[in-house]
Amino acid sequence: MTQAGTGHTAEEDKGGLRTALAGLTTRGRSFLAAGVAAAICAYVLGQSDLLRVGLLLAALPLVCATVLYRTRYRVAGSRRLSPGRVPAGSEARVHLRMDNISRLPTGLLMLQDRVPYVLGPRPRFVLDRVEAGGRREVSYRVRSDLRGRYPLGPLQLRLTDPFGMCELTRSFSTYDTLTVIPRVEALPPVRLTGEAKGYGDGRQRSLALAGEDDIIPRGYRYGDDLRRVHWRLTARYGELMVRREEQPQRSRCTVLLDTRGIAFQGAGPDSAFEWAVSGTASTLVHMLERGFSVRLLTDTGSSVPGEGADGFAGASQESADAAGMMMDTLAVIDHSDGTGLSRAYDVLRGGNEGLLIAFLGDLDEEQATVLGKMRQRSGGAVAFLLDSESWVREPTEVPGPLDRSVDRLRMLREAGWTAVMVPRGVPLADLWREADRQRTHVASTGTTAGGSGT
Repeated sequence: MTQAGTGHTAEEDKGGLRTALAGLTTRGRSFLAAGVAAAICAYVLGQSDLLRVGLLLAALPLVCATVLYRTRYRVAGSRRLSPGRVPAGSEARVHLRMDNISRLPTGLLMLQDRVPYVLGPRPRFVLDRVEAGGRREVSYRVRSDLRGRYPLGPLQLRLTDPFGMCELTRSFSTYDTLTVIPRVEALPPVRLTGEAKGYGDGRQRSLALAGEDDIIPRGYRYGDDLRRVHWRLTARYGELMVRREEQPQRSRCTVLLDTRGIAFQGAGPDSAFEWAVSGTASTLVHMLERGFSVRLLTDTGSSVPGEGADGFAGASQESADAAGMMMDTLAVIDHSDGTGLSRAYDVLRGGNEGLLIAFLGDLDEEQATVLGKMRQRSGGAVAFLLDSESWVREPTEVPGPLDRSVDRLRMLREAGWTAVMVPRGVPLADLWREADRQRTHVASTGTTAGGSGT
């Protein structure tokens, strides 16, 4: 909450009065000019009555400015976003609250909030008299088709006198930030990895009861099954000890986003790069909902949630926090200056990376080879390849040759990737199902797209 007052110290009076005079409205300036002109005419013509009229006209705006500047009531303002993180194309509501924390009622208040142009017009509100200790609440909506982080504020409060002679602007000091994240599309629960959930049979599991000497016991906790009590260790330690349960290891998924500037053409919310960012966001949310440990990786080698124990999002609350971090990263991500995917490959060289899902722009033969090496470091690999030239082409234009994109698609499939070409305007859910059908076909025939056995 920020407070703004109209009271000032003695040191500020001189400069403050100049500010008050500068705040005269057109009406106030007109009255002042008319008063001065009348006074001059009265002096020239020797008309004392006209002089009184001129002095009254000139004094009225000056008195209003002085009284308005000297007013001692204080106003506190606050702002609340609902929600603070919103998908592109969706609306958020901004709630403003004004509290009169002085002992005097206010006059007419004009409230204005500063918002970036992409969020819509600048909101303005007129608040009538606010009683001492009273409050007023107003709200407005903002919407952006472009992802990003947008500052809201600071609030500006315009004070005016009852005659409309003078207006003063008081600015609050704080602002809030609205985060517009990429659009997220719901994806069907296909079996891209051969299992239906993040936990399941066929996953590596942590050691549990490998033998008497390998047992890692812990102290008894209320609610533990007494059948798990290890009596031999209980006798050794003098307190109840229980065997640890077998802990399933969460399946891992790395979502790779190609951000190279040379790999994408076009700009705007309907460009190929924005589709790739939106597809990455949809995939991250989908895999987290399925119970996977997920991380976001870019061609620069940077990963989110970051370099922790293994760099992947953990369970429950940790997953929710990591999802927020990844969405915030995607909200402001932009093209990189890189030319290759080698940095991302270096991150994957440790192996045991689980499922790899990549959203890729235009590829040359060298980068397709690097992706083939990435496939060897993952348990499964799915690639969505965007031909950016087809995205910048108008619907009426004749399609150009696709030999290069088709060749790169073939190289990825021969390396073991489940690779899908992304045409313009096709929903990600349809491509997701296509990847599942492609993988199912390879599994049923026992061959890859290039003809080698799996």
